[in-house]
Amino acid sequence: MLDVCLLGCGGMMPLPYRWLTSLMARYNGTSILIDCGEGTQIAIKEKGWSAKPIDVLCFTHYHADHVSGLPGLLLTMGNAERREPLLIIGPKGLERVVNALRVIAPELPFSIEYMEIKDREQVFQFEGYQIRAFRVNHNILCYGYCIEVPRTGRFQVEKALENKIPQKYWSRLQRGEVIETKEQTYTPDMVLGPKRKGIKLCYCTDTRPVDTIVENAEKADLFICEGMYGEPEKAGKAKEYKHMTFYEAAELAKRAEVKKLWLTHFSPSLVNGESYMREVKTIFQGAELGVDGKTTVLNFPDE
Repeated sequence: MLDVCLLGCGGMMPLPYRWLTSLMARYNGTSILIDCGEGTQIAIKEKGWSAKPIDVLCFTHYHADHVSGLPGLLLTMGNAERREPLLIIGPKGLERVVNALRVIAPELPFSIEYMEIKDREQVFQFEGYQIRAFRVNHNILCYGYCIEVPRTGRFQVEKALENKIPQKYWSRLQRGEVIETKEQTYTPDMVLGPKRKGIKLCYCTDTRPVDTIVENAEKADLFICEGMYGEPEKAGKAKEYKHMTFYEAAELAKRAEVKKLWLTHFSPSLVNGESYMREVKTIFQGAELGVDGKTTVLNFPDE
């Protein structure tokens, strides 16, 4: 299962009732953070989670409302006696930006490793899951992210027997190992059925609607997407500053055939976002308004 928490859903500046946009996900002992605006470490504490075990931090882009919480977060992790390296993923210029922010957080008891995104789309593989970055359309270089937990097929005894595989290798093949002996090579597909649907979370903010979002969000269990403006009359402003309205996000969710949409990254001027949701739901019924601390658990389909 994948635990998901929308830590903050504000854009541009934090408000007394709205932290800046940040997302945290937890899978099998691993914690992943996407974006780290001002106040992120407080939002994590309010949720009751911990910043110490964050293994991977992904930046969508380098505007202040998405990165300015990094120095404080790093210091909090250090004060918690973290020793393991932290991996940071982000667009071109990653190490330069992080080092600039670290001028006020120079001493840390752990190292930072960097993976800079070099292509329009790039996949990063980890133990049991992957993170896929894809280019979107903002006024600076910006990426969306998909967190995907793939799932192998069921173990099939009949296939193992048919392929005359010694029983001592069954569990290892089921875990995905390739086993080479003097006589033969055994591969997981010799004991497993067709791949089953895994878990997919797509997160996208600070962009105009583009086809690549639909392609990457396709059939996602949860699509978290910016809706900077709920007011229909601000559609022109969304185009000018390369953001999205609630309705444009809902159209993307509909086209991508996702299960559920959470709107996020709201303009400070947006006060009563719920008042626009009736019309949004006529476009995509599974749309929900994001709020700080909004949480869900994504499970495999048959669990």
